[in-house]
Amino acid sequence: METMDPQKNEVLKKLKRILKKSGIAAVLIVAIPVIGFGSLYNIQEQEQAVVTTLGKARTVAEPGLHFKIPFVQSVKKVNTTIQGFAIGYDPNDNESKEEDSLMITKDYNFVNVDFFVEYKVADPVRAVYESEDPLKVLQSITKSCIRTVIGSYDVDSVLTTGKNEIQSKIKQMIMEKLEGHDIGLTVVNVTIQDSEPPTKEVMEAFKAVETAKQGKETAINNANKYRNEKLPEATAQTDKILQEAESTKAKRINEANAEVAKFNAMYIEYQKNPEVTKKRMFYETMEKVLPDMKVIIDGTDKTSTILPLDSFTGASGDGKTNGEKEKTE
Repeated sequence: METMDPQKNEVLKKLKRILKKSGIAAVLIVAIPVIGFGSLYNIQEQEQAVVTTLGKARTVAEPGLHFKIPFVQSVKKVNTTIQGFAIGYDPNDNESKEEDSLMITKDYNFVNVDFFVEYKVADPVRAVYESEDPLKVLQSITKSCIRTVIGSYDVDSVLTTGKNEIQSKIKQMIMEKLEGHDIGLTVVNVTIQDSEPPTKEVMEAFKAVETAKQGKETAINNANKYRNEKLPEATAQTDKILQEAESTKAKRINEANAEVAKFNAMYIEYQKNPEVTKKRMFYETMEKVLPDMKVIIDGTDKTSTILPLDSFTGASGDGKTNGEKEKTE
């Protein structure tokens, strides 16, 4: 049988009363497991942790279980995957938000444009400490850049042909502004989800414009086709005309050269005996002018007398004499 020590029991009773009054026992019971669990933290594959020790922050990127000093170090986890947000519509129900989507173009037309912006954390420390809400800052910058770029294009480019260029310019402008704010975020992509005129009437008008454009392109294509069909034929005709002209030119030049040669030859003979040549040329010319006239030319006494032979021989135009005519009658 165990011997009880009244003095020892009294000491234990006093100790229990002290612990009960001070609450130390309860504190120890709660604090020990809290401190133990609070010293450990886990980083997932797509996360990074920002560990702050007495005001100095550093990044922990290795996934797995890590240790920190309680009450000295604090840990904030940051998602480093690509995330996104919508501007101009609600991604949950695709309902349009005109306060964000309604914009004015360079040619003073209104248009509804919806965007989806993808971003990720580039610097976890800056994302945690440079701004209270870096996502809100990014959204404000994005809205400003979108309106600035849309306002520099006409409505036709926003709705049809200029989308890729607009997306690229918006992304570039956002990146430049983010460098100035330095909030630890970067933009991965900016996409125009939809763009349309704000009213049904305007939509119909733009459809009519698009139809007219298609008709214009069709007409241009048909005209080009007709030109391509007719151009070779016209070119061939042009070449033929040019060849004929060159041939005629060469013929005329040759004829002219022949006439010149003939004249030169005649002139040489004329120089040898001018009077004879002059008369021969006169006779030849008269023969050409009056081929059926029979005449005797008397050139005595420096005068020329032309005597028709018919009046002397009695020959008629049919080759018979007057006597022959009378016999026949």
